[in-house]
Amino acid sequence: QEQLVESGGGFVQAGGSLRLSCAASGRPFNSYAMGWFRQAPGKEREFVAAVSWSGDYTRYADSVKGRFTISRDNAKNTVYLQMNSLKPDDTAVYYCAADLNLATTIRSPDYWGQGTQVTVSS
Repeated sequence: QEQLVESGGGFVQAGGSLRLSCAASGRPFNSYAMGWFRQAPGKEREFVAAVSWSGDYTRYADSVKGRFTISRDNAKNTVYLQMNSLKPDDTAVYYCAADLNLATTIRSPDYWGQGTQVTVSS
């Protein structure tokens, strides 16, 4: 069982930056690929970014490419999402997720955090 706790959400003006963190506990962190998803009000949850267990491979949704960067620190059991050039459309609850391989992490990860709110004002 993997437990995930997000932090770092908040309120920011358009064009600003935030960094989300997700601390993991349970099975060895470097066994898991990690991902970020988001859900805006009235919309379905969508994939944002994912990183392989080693950190060597990353994937991004087209809507965030060039603005968001996912990274991980296996020594700290933490994955990060650096979000730059934020837009009002990025407003959502952001969820950390984990699974044993990158492809499954992108499609339907087994483990989820509780979410952290990000609000971007225009």
